[in-house]
Amino acid sequence: MRLLHPVVALWIFSGCLVLIEPSPYELIFLLVLPLAVLAGVNLYRSTFGLLAIIIGFTPFALIAAFQVRYNSVTDAIVFTLVTIFLMVTSYFAANYVAEDTEKRMRLIMRAFTIAAVLCAIIGTLSYLRLFPAADLFVRYGRAKALFKDPNVYGPFLVLPAMFALQRALLGRGKTAFWAAAVYMILFVGVFVSFSRAAWGHFAMSSAMVLVLLFLLEAPARDKVRIMIMSLLGGAMLLIALGGLLSIPAVSTLFANRTVSQNYDTGETGRFGRQGYAFDLALENPLGIGPQQFGYLRVTEAPHNVYVNVLHAYGWGGGAMYYLLVILTLWRGTVALSRRSPYRLIMIPLMGTYVMVVGESAIIDSDHWRHYFLIIGLIWGVASAIKNDPRGTIARDRMLI
Repeated sequence: MRLLHPVVALWIFSGCLVLIEPSPYELIFLLVLPLAVLAGVNLYRSTFGLLAIIIGFTPFALIAAFQVRYNSVTDAIVFTLVTIFLMVTSYFAANYVAEDTEKRMRLIMRAFTIAAVLCAIIGTLSYLRLFPAADLFVRYGRAKALFKDPNVYGPFLVLPAMFALQRALLGRGKTAFWAAAVYMILFVGVFVSFSRAAWGHFAMSSAMVLVLLFLLEAPARDKVRIMIMSLLGGAMLLIALGGLLSIPAVSTLFANRTVSQNYDTGETGRFGRQGYAFDLALENPLGIGPQQFGYLRVTEAPHNVYVNVLHAYGWGGGAMYYLLVILTLWRGTVALSRRSPYRLIMIPLMGTYVMVVGESAIIDSDHWRHYFLIIGLIWGVASAIKNDPRGTIARDRMLI
């Protein structure tokens, strides 16, 4: 068990290194899993629903993989196995944090935050051409850091930013100061990704965390402090944004990204493609297999996970995926409604996950490693809340 914890931390940190596939994240998890078995990590009854979804999803997804027409069955099976693999990482994370929740969540989020801050610094400096070999970490004139795509890099930074925001609002002294600094670094990192979805995700998640803290956790004496700090923080973010926009290249790209793009509108635009994609899904109960849509009448992907899963995994696999999303939202919502020492941990998780669920309607997130990690953490913390319903505990201990 003593060996498992640092390996888990290394696994979480490696989630930011996805320039190649298979990435270190997959390879290190192949070490984490047998270590977890040898260490005797407990399996909780409250996480069985997650395992049942994985078991139900697998046969439908494998059947759909054999429906491919335009590329090899081998490629389709590999794609499907990656999805199943990521679901298994969720199940491991759920059981890992269900026990000794405070300590293990602190370890996971510390590794996640270090990885995110490193990526944000590399991405920002590369975008500003202040980093060696900057072109390796920029794509389409947008920061991507150690990821392949800016649209994955930006959302990756949100979860640690939400934990930092919570710590800045409820912490004291140096704790609040450094948390605010982390939040600011991650804000700039998300901004230079120039991903409109990531911008909205960051803003809406921040608002949700702020509201949940204000309504559920802040005592009366802290409510005024939270409001004042929110106003000051908002002013600082505007100053930082103004400083970035004073750079001509940044302001030009920002203006281009804030208007409707030509691939968003029209019959073959993003939303037109989604309508065609849903019609296609309804005509193929077994699915058409992974990555087939681009070979059909509309060549660009629909960028909507909720239709992609119907194509890639069939109606049965799609239904299991929908059930995964719905039950995760339900488990998180029920956990938030209970007074528990672990509710402070759940607030940033749900503040991030709810927005990813919405973001997935306009972007492909079914192979985002951090997405499945968040699912597992929600199930694990929800299990801890169910199994340990104590209402009072030192709040500073739960500021992860």
